[in-house]
Amino acid sequence: MANRLTVGLIFCCFRSCCGFAIKKQELSDHHKDYSSSKTSRHSYKLQSKCKKHHHHFHGKNSSSYGSKHHSHNSHSRQRTQQKWSDHGRRNRHQRCSLSTQSSHEHSSRPSSVEDDDDGHLIYRHGDILRDRYKIVSTLGEGTFGKVVKVVDIRTEKVVALKVIKNVEKYREAAKLEINVLEKLAEADPENKRLCVTMLDWFDYHGHMCIVFEMLGLSVFDFLKENNYQPYPLEQVRHIGYQMCYSVKFLHENRLTHTDLKPENILFCNSDSDVSYHTKKKRENRRVRDTHIRLIDFGSATFDHEHHSTVVSTRHYRAPEVILELGWAQPCDVWSIGCILFELYLGITLFQTHDNREHLAMMERILGPLPYRMCRKTKTKYFYHGRLDWDDKSSAGRYVRENCKPLKRYIPGEDEDHRHLFDIIFRMLEYEPSQRITLAEALEHPFFAKLPAELLLHKQDQRLNGLTPELKSELRERSHSLSR
Repeated sequence: MANRLTVGLIFCCFRSCCGFAIKKQELSDHHKDYSSSKTSRHSYKLQSKCKKHHHHFHGKNSSSYGSKHHSHNSHSRQRTQQKWSDHGRRNRHQRCSLSTQSSHEHSSRPSSVEDDDDGHLIYRHGDILRDRYKIVSTLGEGTFGKVVKVVDIRTEKVVALKVIKNVEKYREAAKLEINVLEKLAEADPENKRLCVTMLDWFDYHGHMCIVFEMLGLSVFDFLKENNYQPYPLEQVRHIGYQMCYSVKFLHENRLTHTDLKPENILFCNSDSDVSYHTKKKRENRRVRDTHIRLIDFGSATFDHEHHSTVVSTRHYRAPEVILELGWAQPCDVWSIGCILFELYLGITLFQTHDNREHLAMMERILGPLPYRMCRKTKTKYFYHGRLDWDDKSSAGRYVRENCKPLKRYIPGEDEDHRHLFDIIFRMLEYEPSQRITLAEALEHPFFAKLPAELLLHKQDQRLNGLTPELKSELRERSHSLSR
């Protein structure tokens, strides 16, 4: 079971490691991956770079694993923003801090270190890398390298090691991911904001290696293994809250994730209880612990950096991205709205692979696109300010038969359902400037029923009202209790 969980965690990282540097290539790959089927989302999900394995590996700072794949910061916003800006990836291909540390190791390559024709490191079980990580077995292989199970000789713990190919573009892309993860750790030294962190990284003779502590399955993989039976509403509430809390931390520090999707949200522990559903005549799994971690910062973009025209995985892509009107933090909010819908109903809200069809689905589900956006875009999807779409075509029939107004998806009239779909509606506001912010989302009535101990932003507010001396005293008490 550990191996199965380990493979999944790391390969979520494979997608992230080569994020920004080869973003155009990834976007091209997305379009290729999504071209096969309109009726089944599983078609592109199963085209995993991890071959047969599609679970996730991720790690966090060794000093604070109790709160990561989703963590935040105690620094002041102004100081943190300045730090991130000063140390951001302004010159992405001039990263001296990462490239010089192990330049000697790279240049003085022993004859015993060999690569195969594809650039993978050739290793044997029992080999020890950097006098610390003893290789136990291979967990999987991806486009950018391999994932191996290793034992950290210093701590005697089993961890997952991602070994990137000895290929320049993959090596440089891995450095970008490492840089973001390091900045997250600097901004969140106590590791409270639920974002995944690294345990270690190093350059092994041209192979960037990143060490992660194992987490559980992604919320998508758990859903898939549960035959796409949706999560209970109370679990959607907690998962959704944590997403908003973690991504809000990024936004406060002038960072946009740009690739939020169920695959990039991992359970800390995905152990589950199994029951038998008599009517459906199949087993149903219920995860025991809904604490999550946010992963995959390979495409994360600071406000001051270049913004690619297209970002996000197709199904979670905001309208301003499709219309090429520019994007910022609100595009993450749109993605979260799509994810909440999917977790609760077990289906993808926008199951499509084409921009025009995607826009037609939006209009079918959410109503007409704003005239301002239609007139402002330079794309060719509109005619006289209206979407150029034929309802009588085969694509038109597909949209009509597979989509319906969002209100018609609401399964009940009780307060909980009304609140859930209200926050989804507000996250799926067309105009980015009118879309709910994550600070506002955390105060939404849908999250109000969470137990007080899970309302992390309320705890932050109480701490922010204390003097530094009292904050320090409370932290000491908390640490002593945890010990």
